[in-house]
Amino acid sequence: MVSPRVRPMGERAFLLEVGALGEVLPLHAALAATRPDGVVDIVPAARTVLVRVDTRRLPLAAARAWALGAAEGAEPGGGDAGALVELDIAYDGADLAETADLLGTSAEELVRRHVVAEWRVAFTGFAPGFGYLVSDDWPFDVPRLDSPRTRVPAGAVGLAGGFSGAYPRETPGGWRLIGTTAARLFDPDAASPALLAPGTRVRFRPVAARPSGDVAGGGATAPDTGAPATAVDLESGAEPARGIRIVEPGLLATLQDLGREGAASVGVAVSGALDRGALRTANRLLGNPEGAAAIEVTMGGLRAVAQDDLWVAVTGAWGAVRIDGRDADPYAAHAWPAGAELQLDWFAHGARAYVAVRGGLDGPPALGSRATDLLAGLGPAALRAGDVVGIRDDVVEPIPVAPPAAWGAPHDEELELELAPGPRADWFTPAALTTLYDTVWTVSNHADRVGARLEGPSLTRSRDGELASEGMVPGALQVPPSGRPTILLADGPVTGGYPVIAVVTDAGLDLVAQARPGTRIRFRHARASA
Repeated sequence: MVSPRVRPMGERAFLLEVGALGEVLPLHAALAATRPDGVVDIVPAARTVLVRVDTRRLPLAAARAWALGAAEGAEPGGGDAGALVELDIAYDGADLAETADLLGTSAEELVRRHVVAEWRVAFTGFAPGFGYLVSDDWPFDVPRLDSPRTRVPAGAVGLAGGFSGAYPRETPGGWRLIGTTAARLFDPDAASPALLAPGTRVRFRPVAARPSGDVAGGGATAPDTGAPATAVDLESGAEPARGIRIVEPGLLATLQDLGREGAASVGVAVSGALDRGALRTANRLLGNPEGAAAIEVTMGGLRAVAQDDLWVAVTGAWGAVRIDGRDADPYAAHAWPAGAELQLDWFAHGARAYVAVRGGLDGPPALGSRATDLLAGLGPAALRAGDVVGIRDDVVEPIPVAPPAAWGAPHDEELELELAPGPRADWFTPAALTTLYDTVWTVSNHADRVGARLEGPSLTRSRDGELASEGMVPGALQVPPSGRPTILLADGPVTGGYPVIAVVTDAGLDLVAQARPGTRIRFRHARASA
């Protein structure tokens, strides 16, 4: 049996920590085989399995009891054998010779050992479909690059520590590159999006290096470039039958709904609207389903023209709204005549507004959601001038006579956020924990949909060294070596290697969504729950 230690991860998740990587896969398999309704995600990592729970359907205490019971049936070294994937690889990586020298062997011997080993996907993270492969037959511990590359091409195969892995899309990275594969590693439209899902067995099959630019030879599927799809094919001229044309997107405008739950085990973040309450309200004002897609506008500046007679509502951040040059109140449904321009000034309060249209906005879905995930390259692209966004017909009720709730400008000068316990508070000194709650932190200029970095004093660790990669959740307060925390948000990575000292409660995430650079934040302890 596997005997994990339970570590808290906020109010809606927990980690099961085991002693070695070899215990993770059987634990993950035992959990997946008995998964009850209400468990949203089961995410394996290097020494832990993250369990995320919808506490409206399953109390957290009941989920912990189930997980510990399932662990009793997990045997180290057990678990399903997993499907076998044979991955064609050309051993033409830029770091092959240097890596062999570092390890005191030849490039030929390094390749031979890589080929004869049977690998297994221990967990997925960093990017959708990026599998961390391990093998009992692999003897090497490979140091990462001193300076990570700003661009690693899709299909690159690398080594780091005791792991091997293949990059599903172009991304920065610090692994040492030994080859390339043309296999499509991640396909959001497939029944099983990740080719290398946790538990999958992998063998590398050497092939001749292809000419530069030829990535589809040998019968393999071309690798996923990770480029997100646009809302309209402007080059072909194809446009939706009904839509709005973007004149100016402002600083950043993306299509967002309530995101894509349940895919973290293959490296996919939740994404979706950062201020979920504002999105829900905008949709209720128009008679839409609460999760219908809308445009999330960051800091203002959006201009768009209706191609048909529409109804529109704007919620969230506070700034002047005009339709055809006339002022329009936020948090109200307004007629938007065909040919009229909607304009959002730069916001005076808050950071993100939501422009919803009756019927909901359309865009290419990925894993059941139309949310744009810029870090992972999933969903529609960020909106650009000239794009046309289609209108759906997902109406569930008439436009209500009055707003569903009171509204007002979001608070963005000073926020008070509740923190639930994090799994690695014991990595910090008692003084650091006091500092966390006594300090007035400031949101830095480094704040986006991935996370909000805070400025303030350094939180001192009581424990040195690196943390093995483990599952993350939105709201996790990660503390990098600088000691200054970052609040992970909806597009944040699903696994990470910085200790999480605490987790912002779910209710606090909508407040963080409206925090601007310079917003002050105070933390306080969340009320205890089951």
